[in-house]
Amino acid sequence: MTAGSTTAPPAPAVRLSHVSKSFGPDGDRQQVLEDIGLEVAPGEFVCLLGASGCGKSTLLSLVAGLERPTSGDIEVPGGRPALMFQEHALFPWLTAGKNVELALRLRGVAGSERRSEAERLLELVRLGGAHGSRVHELSGGMRQRVALARALAQDSRLLLMDEPFAALDAITRDVLHEELIRIWAETRLSVLFVTHNVREAVRLGGRVVLLSSRPGRVAREWRVDIPHPRRIESAEVARVSLEITEQLRGEIRRHGRH
Repeated sequence: MTAGSTTAPPAPAVRLSHVSKSFGPDGDRQQVLEDIGLEVAPGEFVCLLGASGCGKSTLLSLVAGLERPTSGDIEVPGGRPALMFQEHALFPWLTAGKNVELALRLRGVAGSERRSEAERLLELVRLGGAHGSRVHELSGGMRQRVALARALAQDSRLLLMDEPFAALDAITRDVLHEELIRIWAETRLSVLFVTHNVREAVRLGGRVVLLSSRPGRVAREWRVDIPHPRRIESAEVARVSLEITEQLRGEIRRHGRH
């Protein structure tokens, strides 16, 4: 490096610039998102929070490439992100391992390598030995672990998660929060995590982004400087959650949504 030269900052995992999205025919267009500006840095864990109907899942679909914005630009320099849904969306006629192997096959991994790689990913999500288990034999939490392993099999540096733990009981959700943070710390993936649960957002995220009610706009952001591991019932998480909840209530009152 020559004297006086500087190193360019790394490209973000995703950058949204002035992104808007509307649905419906001309004359009856419904504005869902409006002028969204958002970046997720490499290795950052960002939680996207807002009231029901504010466009959180739509934003995730735009980043995933499942929808196109009405206006604005979305850049994902590392290529197509991996996406994990609220429902596990596993194929019931395949075993846990074969569900993971399917993602590997679609990625072009050679057949001779798929089994060992699927087993490695199942080990990563603490499901070692479950390769041959049928979906109906797995609990809800175990199914979501398989779904996470399948998402990781896509080998993307950006993981999109759309309320993946919303349907689980509190204890299972708490355990999976710990597991997700462990995996994130080990892999240094960038994560964009959608939730309507304020405490979940504060427990997981390094940054929490609040969307206003429809049309969704970035209303406010919080840096969460609480060190991991965090407990969802801790005083620090409760304090930040209360501040965000008050802001969220204000957005709901202002827009007349609930």
